[in-house]
Amino acid sequence: MVLCLGANTLLAASLYVEFDRSLIQGAMVTGQTNATSLQVLGRELHIDDGGRFVFGLGRDTKSPLAVALTSPSGVEKKQYFEVEQRHYDLQKIDGVAQKYVTPPAEVLDRIHSDSQAIKKVRARFRMANDYASAFIWPAEGRISGVYGSQRVFNGVPKRPHYGIDIAAKTGTPVIAPADGLVVLVRDMYYSGWTLVVDHGRGISSTFIHLNNVHVSVGQSVEQGAHIADIGATGRVTGPHLDWRMNWFEQRLDPQLLLSPRN
Repeated sequence: MVLCLGANTLLAASLYVEFDRSLIQGAMVTGQTNATSLQVLGRELHIDDGGRFVFGLGRDTKSPLAVALTSPSGVEKKQYFEVEQRHYDLQKIDGVAQKYVTPPAEVLDRIHSDSQAIKKVRARFRMANDYASAFIWPAEGRISGVYGSQRVFNGVPKRPHYGIDIAAKTGTPVIAPADGLVVLVRDMYYSGWTLVVDHGRGISSTFIHLNNVHVSVGQSVEQGAHIADIGATGRVTGPHLDWRMNWFEQRLDPQLLLSPRN
């Protein structure tokens, strides 16, 4: 018999899983279990010696969320949890160069290569818990774009926006929101100078449209370190930082990890 206590705890005899926060689209979720195996969204989670784990819910994660557990004795259980569904903004932006709305054929190979490079670093697993400390804002500036919104460039609907945009003048410092390892520095067609920092267990931050990058691949960075400068490289209408977070292929909302600011 499975007893569900509220939305965030599952008990089945001595088998349990607890989440540290409510389940909402875009959230990074940590928790604890005594299961020997835990599967969410098609992935088996790494469970440390203390029973801790982390995973992420993408922009369009449906409710309910299936969680599969295996007990130390080999008993398998599956339970479903409600995921809060969000409503997203629609943003219309005109005046974008046509070559960026519909890229010319001669740059398609570059776009594909950029995409493969990003997928490769986001698929990696590093045994680290850098994600576990409180995240801080990576830059000062006006919030000009939010997670989940869909943008319409020159009347053409594009993919949803998966980050938070912080508008500020070119050269404004970008600092590391948490400890991590630099896994990608690359000038990309759409996102310009792009930096990816791995925070451990599939959690990563991506910083795009940068003017300068002050770190290199393989370098460890500490929270608060000056890692880059805001710019206007790639497909942009003005200087800003686009900060995105992932749990592997799941797109997360950085703002859900941050304290409100003025």
